[in-house]
Amino acid sequence: MRNLIPVLVVTATLIALWYAAVVPMNAQWAQDQARRAGQDLGFAALISETMTQQRPRLPAPHQVMAELWNSTVVEEMTGRRGFMNTGSLSNRSLVYHGWVTLSATLLGFAIGSALGVALAVGIVHNRAMDASVMPWAIASQTIPILAIAPMIIVVLNAIGITGLIPKAIISTYLSFFPVVVGMVKGLRAPDHMQLDLMRTYSANGVQVFGKLRWPSSMPYLFASLKVAIAAALVGAIVAELPTGAVAGLGARLLSGSYYGQTVQIWSALFAAAILAASMVALIGLIQRATLKRMGMAA
Repeated sequence: MRNLIPVLVVTATLIALWYAAVVPMNAQWAQDQARRAGQDLGFAALISETMTQQRPRLPAPHQVMAELWNSTVVEEMTGRRGFMNTGSLSNRSLVYHGWVTLSATLLGFAIGSALGVALAVGIVHNRAMDASVMPWAIASQTIPILAIAPMIIVVLNAIGITGLIPKAIISTYLSFFPVVVGMVKGLRAPDHMQLDLMRTYSANGVQVFGKLRWPSSMPYLFASLKVAIAAALVGAIVAELPTGAVAGLGARLLSGSYYGQTVQIWSALFAAAILAASMVALIGLIQRATLKRMGMAA
């Protein structure tokens, strides 16, 4: 409860600021409409008009929440193409688009995490890799993903690889780096006294890794996985933009920008945020259970 109160206070403040910004952002259109109709728009009417526009510059929070509800629960429960009537997800619902993006995210996250852990193990145990791979890993993150994503898509399309794999590779590109950095730090966490103690027991390299370095790296691993899963989601969404995809949260954002549907854009953004928060929370639960089982504080 002590942790929940600050979150609720910040949320309420952000919503209040959001509502306050809606009026000046949407006022011009409402005043133009009233002027053309020869009407005098009072303050109360102005606020009402700015909160209910079909294509506002900045949609009000309740409009975004209504769109989220309609494009998920209502569409799947009562829609003609919804799950209840057809047995499959509607291509109009955010549940369907979220699943398309989530599948690429999870695949990219799995590949990126495995790659990050493997590179970190090599960097810690091999001086040549430490001197050569780590600088390249850092340099790779200086390239904007918006610049490299279209090139990856085009190259893979040229060799016949389309669909889920190109998006997963872009997610991998963003998600492997935090895992590398976190795991290198974690695997090097044991101090000299702990390493000397292992040597007095005549422990070989595999035993030092399995009984000391790997357990010590667990808090770092889970912290970096939380960053990596969010980065993987961003990569999957960005990958959908240059391909002209018809499914996925990126495609939803793109179609909303084409047709000026700002409410649709904001609802897709909130769906992505909810998806990211859910995945981070799931990793947090796994972290707590794992560290508790290992006798470590979560």
